[in-house]
Amino acid sequence: MGLKIPPIIGHRGARDYAPENTLESIRTAYEMGVTWVEVDVKLTADSVPILFHDDELDRTTNGHGLVAHTRWADLQDLDAGNWFSEGFTGIRVPTLEETLDVLMHYNMGVNLEIKPCPGREVETTEAMLDLLTQSWDERDNILLSSFSHVALETAKDMAHDFTRALLLEDEWPKNWLEIAEYLETPIINISNNCNREQVELVIDSGRQVFVYTVNDPQRAKLLRQWGVDGVFTDDPDAITPDLFRTN
Repeated sequence: MGLKIPPIIGHRGARDYAPENTLESIRTAYEMGVTWVEVDVKLTADSVPILFHDDELDRTTNGHGLVAHTRWADLQDLDAGNWFSEGFTGIRVPTLEETLDVLMHYNMGVNLEIKPCPGREVETTEAMLDLLTQSWDERDNILLSSFSHVALETAKDMAHDFTRALLLEDEWPKNWLEIAEYLETPIINISNNCNREQVELVIDSGRQVFVYTVNDPQRAKLLRQWGVDGVFTDDPDAITPDLFRTN
């Protein structure tokens, strides 16, 4: 079976409604009717794969310092919900293993963004794939993506049967297509600051194109008209599959 990605993917779960990259955010997305979510994967100091976006703890926990310098045992003591609202006080940073269990329980698809701390690109990808190959049997409801070419190359070499996506920022490298061809990424995820020409370049290359992060329904409709396959959104209440249905 081939990869089946819906047009709407919850960004870091349901980021506008629950603390990002938490089990609660994934559950909230599910309750809102979202069938796929995107989450970020990095490693603790003792190489435990966790859901976390930033290199530093400060923005989304009550901790301080670098994730790469924090052991899992110490990370468990941090609050990852109170920064969002008091109603989420006491929420913890989840492991990737816990996350996969929840995703499989709800039969949800997932885009795992490999978000390594600097210098840990290979290590992060290997630890993530070791866990994935042991626990995730399906291949039609999982996508691996990264801005890191080293991470994607590692994923290609270690687990070629997992579909990969190249992430591009606002400024594209001139050889973006050569990179995508080398890394064998049939999907490219591009910034919401993209223009129609960029979307059409990806489509003309024979690849699917998804856009991050789209929270304006009118923008989503325009992107659909340009031919994008789907969008990542913080707000699955406003950005719904109906916006991608042809009239």
